[in-house]
Amino acid sequence: MATWGQTLLLDSNSPLMEQLNFFHDHTLMIITLITVLVGYNLSTLFFNNFVNRFLLHGQTIEILWTILPAIILLFIAFPSLRLLYLLDEINKPTLTLKTIGHQWYWSYEYSDFKNIEFDSYMIPTMDMSDNGFRLLDVDNRIILPTNAQVRIIVSAADVIHSWTVPSLGVKVDATPGRLNQTNLFMNRSGLFYGQCSEICGANHSFMPIIIEGVPTNNFIKWIQSIDNS
Repeated sequence: MATWGQTLLLDSNSPLMEQLNFFHDHTLMIITLITVLVGYNLSTLFFNNFVNRFLLHGQTIEILWTILPAIILLFIAFPSLRLLYLLDEINKPTLTLKTIGHQWYWSYEYSDFKNIEFDSYMIPTMDMSDNGFRLLDVDNRIILPTNAQVRIIVSAADVIHSWTVPSLGVKVDATPGRLNQTNLFMNRSGLFYGQCSEICGANHSFMPIIIEGVPTNNFIKWIQSIDNS
């Protein structure tokens, strides 16, 4: 979960978020090198006394400053394309979760099981326990197994929402009349927080997301307890 002192991306809790972190560091390193080089060249202009009034063009340097940026862009483009295809790849999901955005709450359906669906509302501040997180806690959490490929199907009932869990590297637009899908894979158990990332109306800031990652045995027990109730 992000804190007030957060300056970089959240710690990764899924393989996809690990790759996003690596790509962020890779791109940031290239940008830093370019900034240092350009800054150095600009600073030397203040101390350079050489003036050539008859220099109209420099073919060599023009070729260099065309080819070098193109090569640098390739070093960014190839990892980016690889990551883009990894994010869209869904291989034999173990479980499917359907998510529907409303103004202003989320509805969830476990499509592989009968009659397991619920709404998830933010807990108001006055009803929250002392150890809760304001504007982030919900009355019904999503329970999902760890170390399992989970397919997420996202839609909306009214306006465009966006189902986002940063530490898992998941962000999917919820569009009315359309089904979007993505996948997630949790490396470890824990609580993973998210929020709607599309301005969807007056209460846009009050529809949080909580995924509770649990071992597979605990997930099966939870499913059985709901079926028996």
